[in-house]
Amino acid sequence: MFIVFLIIITVLVLVVVAYLQLPLFGANPTGERLAKIQTSPHYKNGQFHNLSDTPTWTGDTSIIKGLYRFLFEKDKNVAPKSPIPSIKTDLNTLPKNKDYFVWLGHSSYLLHLNQKTYLIDPVLVSATPLPFGGKPFKGADIYMPNDMPKVDYLIITHDHYDHLDYDTIKAMKDRIGQVIIGLGNGAHFERWGFSPTQLIELDWYQDITLGDLHITALPARHSSGRALKQNQTLWASFMLQAGNKTIYIGGDSGYDVFFKDIAKQFPNIDVAIMENGQYDKDWANIHFLPNDFIQAVKDLNPKKLLAVHNSKFILAKHAWDEPMKLLSQSAEQENLPLFTPKIGEVFYLDDNPDFEKWWERVE
Repeated sequence: MFIVFLIIITVLVLVVVAYLQLPLFGANPTGERLAKIQTSPHYKNGQFHNLSDTPTWTGDTSIIKGLYRFLFEKDKNVAPKSPIPSIKTDLNTLPKNKDYFVWLGHSSYLLHLNQKTYLIDPVLVSATPLPFGGKPFKGADIYMPNDMPKVDYLIITHDHYDHLDYDTIKAMKDRIGQVIIGLGNGAHFERWGFSPTQLIELDWYQDITLGDLHITALPARHSSGRALKQNQTLWASFMLQAGNKTIYIGGDSGYDVFFKDIAKQFPNIDVAIMENGQYDKDWANIHFLPNDFIQAVKDLNPKKLLAVHNSKFILAKHAWDEPMKLLSQSAEQENLPLFTPKIGEVFYLDDNPDFEKWWERVE
């Protein structure tokens, strides 16, 4: 009961804080930005909507009972008992003439493509505005904002706290070139001191060419919101075409038929980076359940597969290593091109290394 009471008090505090408009909450779109949003076919009745009807709660009980289960019925191995295996690579000394991927834990990662550096969904300080929780596992916490190099492009898939960390963005502000985001998210960044000329806001199926980069915003089945008013900014996945590579950045999503449509539009995906973890039958529409993840991968048919959104925070009830265990088994059974670098381990995308099953080494 004490934990429930603490959560209620915390929610009340957050309501007051949101009312006071502290910076970490960002800002809702207004003015010309809101007017542009209102022309989107995906914005109706004052908020963005998924392509398919998407009730957020899919549980077999009430939300209150679901909250109780979330708090008190977690798997006994929801957190690892020993540090997550990781490698503290100096990101400022990596070769400029190679394409690579470096996982930073959860959904944060660094990409280097055709001599340009991309940082995706960096959450290096805190994954929650709450005064408790959100602490990364030992070993998954090796990178902080000061460890990041200058980036040409920051890509944010949506504005939830475990994908858009105010403290990380604030610390890195002067090392970020352009910001690529879904419609409406620019309001957060302008409030945080970014110039409007740095911000590229896209609707689903919109694309833009920036030098040798061609990027297309694509659907995801999810939601958004940093305070009380929800779904005022667009969540998205992205397809990057740079040099000779096509890279799919999945963001957070539940399964939907649009994955088959994406594959028709982009039939030669070199690498798909997709969320695998923090799922539950209570929110099955907005995060892949394990079998749905496999189906989405089959739909996209990438040459190489990377799985993120796991092994750093407690955001669901399942065992911390369940996502990678199940995916590894499915990859072997279904012959999926899964690669499993550790946090901080460099994956040169032109190579085909045999990475270890690092989660098996954790107590």
